[in-house]
Amino acid sequence: MSSQSDAKARFSFVSLGCPKNTVDSERMLGLLSQDGYLLVPDTVDHDFVIVNTCGFIDASRRESLAVVHEMIERKGRGEIKGVIVAGCLAERQKEMLLEEAPEIDQVVGVFGREEITRAADRILGELREQRSIFRPAAVSAQDDRARLRITPRHLAYLKVSEGCDRLCTFCSIPLMRGPHVTKPIEAVVAEARELAADGVRELNLVAQDMTYYGVDLYGRPRLAELLRALDDVAGLDWIRILYNYPNYFTDELYETLSTSRKIIPYLDMPIQHINDRMLKVMNRRHTRAETEAIVARLRGSIPGLVLRTTFIVGFPGETDAEFEELLSYVKTSRFERVGVFPYSFEPDTPSARVPGHLTDEVKNERRDRVMAAQQEIAFEFNASLVGRTLDVLIDAVEPRGVAVGRSYADAPDVDGVVYVAGAGLEPGDLIACEIVESRGYDLVARPVETAPPRAQRRKRPAPRRKPASSPLNVLND
Repeated sequence: MSSQSDAKARFSFVSLGCPKNTVDSERMLGLLSQDGYLLVPDTVDHDFVIVNTCGFIDASRRESLAVVHEMIERKGRGEIKGVIVAGCLAERQKEMLLEEAPEIDQVVGVFGREEITRAADRILGELREQRSIFRPAAVSAQDDRARLRITPRHLAYLKVSEGCDRLCTFCSIPLMRGPHVTKPIEAVVAEARELAADGVRELNLVAQDMTYYGVDLYGRPRLAELLRALDDVAGLDWIRILYNYPNYFTDELYETLSTSRKIIPYLDMPIQHINDRMLKVMNRRHTRAETEAIVARLRGSIPGLVLRTTFIVGFPGETDAEFEELLSYVKTSRFERVGVFPYSFEPDTPSARVPGHLTDEVKNERRDRVMAAQQEIAFEFNASLVGRTLDVLIDAVEPRGVAVGRSYADAPDVDGVVYVAGAGLEPGDLIACEIVESRGYDLVARPVETAPPRAQRRKRPAPRRKPASSPLNVLND
């Protein structure tokens, strides 16, 4: 870790997009720190900035480009010497990005992240002959250890695989992230242990296709085996599983999910639609009947399960009847957490060639109708929690003394929060709380002195401790 005086240069960093991108950002930050570069807040004088972009849909690309152009303007005013653009947008547009914005100094693709220090060195050396670093998609999973984390100390994301083989017709992820490659079980466990030793209490597992884990490397799905190994990692309290494609739910996986000690009863399972014709046009490889069977078995085998899903409305050719079928399903299935997205036209995906594209007005109206129906369900679920005792993981303490945390039902950044009034609370505390009020998507709670054993609240007991300082967490000290 470089000090102010002996650093090669000082830089700032902007990380956009999904948690998988966050892991890439943290890995690049770790590499730069090891090479002598010093990360500083954007408000402090620095030499260059790195923007790790998202390129998934049009809205995210526009957001990424807006940030890039803001940094280019600052460079033009002499506030910084250089701008490095990395990540998914860089991978998707490649050299075209330099043609559109020639003021960018370096472009680093998704699989060029391990060479981020080369890009930084070129800026310091004012070298212009090579301005891009692109590498082929990885044939084996990259090592994500030795990160400099930008999440709160007590929570982290861990990628168990990279890329995707699904080829959904609306999705550009395979274009940017390549085919599915599994990170070996022993490598995932080693990374989890490193994170736990660094103070992580909540481990959020991420992948583009979680239930497919292991098929490419071992010849069969091995998510259940991975989860059992992670269940034994000392120091972890919560293991949350995100991005579970509705396939490969084996008997072994159901059993593991229902009997584990640390895997909390929260699953993210993107469904995207429920009409069989729409699912086929999307190339989702599951039917309504198969989806309903999976949901029913999950509900029946995991007490207190909270399910999050996402839907796409306004897909090309979606009829009024097909949309009404989806809306009816949302009302009857009663997922606790739902995200709804109007279809985004992606010119380099197969769905761009599907006939019957709908207007933005129709797509947005359908989104609003689904969200209105889901809001009622979400509010009723939160109201049902009032009077219950739940563990709450504290994320932050506001200046007025109110702590902001989350229950097992709330994933970071995408779900609601729990406000807790109590003295002496610190980020990373995991405390028993009585839910006393529901405020829409959020809850209000108070600490409970005498609570049932944590196992009865579906959490495993663990001593409360304040994590020691670590160079991996310099941003959070």
